[in-house]
Amino acid sequence: MDTKILTRNLHVPDLQEIGVYESLGGYRALARALKELSPDEIIETVKKSGLRGRGGAGFPTGLKWGFVPKNSGRPVYLCVNSDESEPGTFKDRLILEQDPHQLIEGTILSAYALGCRLAFLYIRGEYVRPAEIVERAIAQARDRGYLGKNILGSGFDLDIVVHRGAGAYICGEETALLESLEGRRGHPRLKPPFPASVGLYGSPTVINNVETLANIPHIVNNGADWYASIGVPGNAGTRLFGVSGHVVRRGVYELPMGTPLRELLVDHCGGVRPGRRLKAIVPGGSSTPVLTADQVDVRLDFDSIARAGSMLGSAGVIVMDDSTCMVKAALRISRFYAEESCGQCTQCREGTEWLHRILHRIEGGRGRQGDLELLLDLCANMKGRTICPLSDAAAMPIESYVQKFHAEFDAHIREQRCVIRDAPPVAT
Repeated sequence: MDTKILTRNLHVPDLQEIGVYESLGGYRALARALKELSPDEIIETVKKSGLRGRGGAGFPTGLKWGFVPKNSGRPVYLCVNSDESEPGTFKDRLILEQDPHQLIEGTILSAYALGCRLAFLYIRGEYVRPAEIVERAIAQARDRGYLGKNILGSGFDLDIVVHRGAGAYICGEETALLESLEGRRGHPRLKPPFPASVGLYGSPTVINNVETLANIPHIVNNGADWYASIGVPGNAGTRLFGVSGHVVRRGVYELPMGTPLRELLVDHCGGVRPGRRLKAIVPGGSSTPVLTADQVDVRLDFDSIARAGSMLGSAGVIVMDDSTCMVKAALRISRFYAEESCGQCTQCREGTEWLHRILHRIEGGRGRQGDLELLLDLCANMKGRTICPLSDAAAMPIESYVQKFHAEFDAHIREQRCVIRDAPPVAT
């Protein structure tokens, strides 16, 4: 059964044009909702659907919306998190570039449900072309009467503002995103208070990921029970998996939640490169703990991946075959997080830099006895002790690389060289 939801129309030429999107049923969910459904009914539908956030944490979307206080006397804001900066993650870009009106309709529906009159689409600065495409689509929607004053004669007003970030990974964290929107440096805020009550400009605010909001028109059109029937219990719907690394066919694949990882890699991606064998898989972007080849039968949903010791995260699946030096892979990751730490918390500011220095020494053939114990001690002291999760995101993968490929790290230190680089290929 074809369960494609978000990518079912990507083959249609000129899908970015509003007329093409409308011919495929676009904006019908919005017209129906404004005419037949109250904001509370939409929130209850999303709750019942089981949709969980697609940005990383997997928090139930409808429940998150329900935290917004009623009649607070302050405006409510909706922020679309398009700051897709997690290494190995590129699935939101597909929606932004290929089907922007799907996102815009989902944003309008969500804003209507929340009582929001002004929404912000925060997009990473490097996404120049996606930003231009979305800005053009917003202008088309405004010309058609889907944005602006008195949308479709309903009395509901909304505008969407596109805000381009300056390329900081930390601004993908929701409170740093809000700081950036307000014109300040992207430093995460202490919580509580949470954005749902005190967010943008001190007002109630909801921050949702691109993929999350793109699902809303389909849920409104087809009903909560339809959406909940896809996937597995507690993990409804489909997921966009961005697969990169050592597979035959890299790309973005939409599959039901709970699909086995082996099915994604073998049936859809064509397996690892010829003459090589699978060594490791990062299941949810670079910040998630690595899985080993013997864990390839785990199911791709939030709960199954958690039981396997990792996180589904942003569903950026990075595949590594037996030619990969895990020390070098860990070094690359540590360098990224050392550069992207905002420096606000000591454990993160100092810890990310120390992880990078030690791994650089080991990878360069200058490792010392005790370095691995030092790495693990650093990781333990970096987790759960900072304002935002970047410190955890830096520590968790390094900890898993050292623990699961300890012999390889130890060989680097003992032999003062990379033992993987000189190894011959091993056939699958």
